[in-house]
Amino acid sequence: MTHLNLDTAGVNLDKTLVLIPARLASTRLPGKPLADICGLPMIVQVALRAREAAIGRVVVCVDHEDTYDVVTKAGFEVVMTRQDHQSGSDRIYEALQKVDPGGLCEIVVNVQGDLPTIDAETIRAALRPLGDANVDIATLTVEIKEEQEKTNPSVVKIVGSPISKSRLRALYFTRATAPSGKGPLYHHIGLYAYRRAALEKFVQLGPSTLEKRESLEQLRALEAGMRIDVEIVDTVPLGVDTPADLEKARRILAGHSR
Repeated sequence: MTHLNLDTAGVNLDKTLVLIPARLASTRLPGKPLADICGLPMIVQVALRAREAAIGRVVVCVDHEDTYDVVTKAGFEVVMTRQDHQSGSDRIYEALQKVDPGGLCEIVVNVQGDLPTIDAETIRAALRPLGDANVDIATLTVEIKEEQEKTNPSVVKIVGSPISKSRLRALYFTRATAPSGKGPLYHHIGLYAYRRAALEKFVQLGPSTLEKRESLEQLRALEAGMRIDVEIVDTVPLGVDTPADLEKARRILAGHSR
C-alpha cells in the first residue's frame, strides 16, 4: 500500500510545488530581491520561510542572472524566466512548465518574493481550502482592525460569504470599502494556492474587464466562474515595496534571531 504525504486538509504534499517569483527590476526599490536582510538577500529569506512551511518542493523563479546566482549559492532550486511577464502568475506558469514538464504537480503555491517575514504557518494555511475538491484557487485574508485601512485603496478588501469561522468563499475583491453595513471587513493577502488546471486556465484567459478596472488580477478568475476560497489568518505579512518597508523587515527578523 502506497503511503501518501498528506497535510491536515488532505492535500498530497508530494504533488505540491511552491513557486516564488522574483523580478529584479523595481521602481520603488531597485534590486529588491537582492536587498540585504540580516545578512541574507531578501529572496533567500523568503525561500527559507517557504522551506520551513514544509508543504512541498520549493523553486525560486527569477528573471536575472544576479538573482539566479544568489539563490543557487544559497542552495535553493532556481529557474530562469522571461523578463517581460506582466504578472507573477504568468511567471510561475512559465516556471511550472519548465520544472514539471511531465505534469506530476497537482497544486502550485505562489509565495510572493517580497514577503521575507511571512510565518511558515501562514503559508501552510493557504492550502487548507483545497481540501474541498470544488475549490479552484485558495488564498488568505485577515480581519481589518485599523479604521484607516478600511478606506485605504491600497488595502484590497475581500467580499466573501462565510463558510466557517475560519473561511470565506470569495464573491469579489475591491479597493473600495466593502461590503457596507455592520460587520467585519477583510484585508486580502496576495498568496495563492492553485490547482494546476486552474492556473493553466487562469493564465490563458487574459486580463478581464473588472481586473483591469480594479487593477486586481484575481478578479479574472471570479469573472470566469472559478471558485476562490479564503482562509482567515491572524496577521498580514509585511510586503517590502519601499526602503521604509525594508528597514522594518530588518528589524522584525533581527528580533526573531535574538
